[in-house]
Amino acid sequence: MINLSEIFLSIQGETSFSGYPCIFIRFAGCNLNCSYCDTNYARKTEFQLNTCEIIKKIENYQPVKLCSITGGEPLLQTEVYSLLEDLHQLDYQILLETNGSLKLDRVPQYVHKIVDIKCPGSGNENSFLKSNLGYINTDWDEIKFVISSLSDYEWAVKFMESMQLMGHHILFSPVINELEPCKLAEWILSDKLKVRMQLQMHKQIWTDRDRGI
Repeated sequence: MINLSEIFLSIQGETSFSGYPCIFIRFAGCNLNCSYCDTNYARKTEFQLNTCEIIKKIENYQPVKLCSITGGEPLLQTEVYSLLEDLHQLDYQILLETNGSLKLDRVPQYVHKIVDIKCPGSGNENSFLKSNLGYINTDWDEIKFVISSLSDYEWAVKFMESMQLMGHHILFSPVINELEPCKLAEWILSDKLKVRMQLQMHKQIWTDRDRGI
């Protein structure tokens, strides 16, 4: 059985898939405690389903075939791998959002990974496993930095340079209510960084809701 927080259909608000209808399967539980976490509720298990039950539930959202496995931290539960395989067999396009602290070696190549590298403002800047860079496909996987301050921004740029990440698909996202988007945009433009700045579209659409978006 898989410990879950919620399953819902929404607009994908982040990543290069932003704007598309997407099925979200939110796993419960996380091994980190980021200062800016906006899904603290996902630490608690709301319900449990096996992979067959999950598939049956998301079939209600056909013909949508874009599916995001998120959390919490999905890789804490080994059952995630059988779910990935089942979704793949049913021709779902799979996004996996992971905090970068757990090994990615078992994640299949057909999965589109969105991997966090935590900046100091998160309180978990040492959580990223650098060996995971060997499992990130530069053609389609994405690396995300959530930025809360100028020092976070400078740390992220330095990390990118030291780890030679300039050829990867990089996402920079400002922490809501901590960093004004215009400031992050100005820093990116000043340094002429080849990164994708993103805002959380779903939170701009549904300003009165915190869950199920």
